[in-house]
Amino acid sequence: MEAELKEKGFSVHTDKTKFDYEVIHGFLKHSYWAKDVPIEIIKKSIDNSLCFGVFHKEKQIGFARIVTDYTTFAYVADVFILEAFRKMGLSKLLMKTILEYPELKKLRRWMLATKDAHGLYSQFGFRPLKNPERFMEIHDPEFFKR
Repeated sequence: MEAELKEKGFSVHTDKTKFDYEVIHGFLKHSYWAKDVPIEIIKKSIDNSLCFGVFHKEKQIGFARIVTDYTTFAYVADVFILEAFRKMGLSKLLMKTILEYPELKKLRRWMLATKDAHGLYSQFGFRPLKNPERFMEIHDPEFFKR
């Protein structure tokens, strides 16, 4: 699947053969949610997820990873647009492409976690958890350092 802003040279697609793992890893290893993540973990997570790359011409400038069973649930992870390409509507293009992806259109539940992009995600229907007391987690923020 591919979405494009052809007049500006931007596209979003799921073709993993075109993904630039150095760009993806370069961003994620400095992010607040995946700090110090090894590239081997990034590669395996991409192999086991539905992923969307954002490209300017042939250069990767953004990414998102969807963890899903394609039937009932999806978790949106590792979303980014490189800083030089922000404020151009590309995050919106990426989220629109993800939510309109044919195999994901009829999911019952979508989830994500964000520290600072609530405004973006709320435009697509994401809301704070209605019953956060029902959700639990195991989280080890030092995992990648060991």
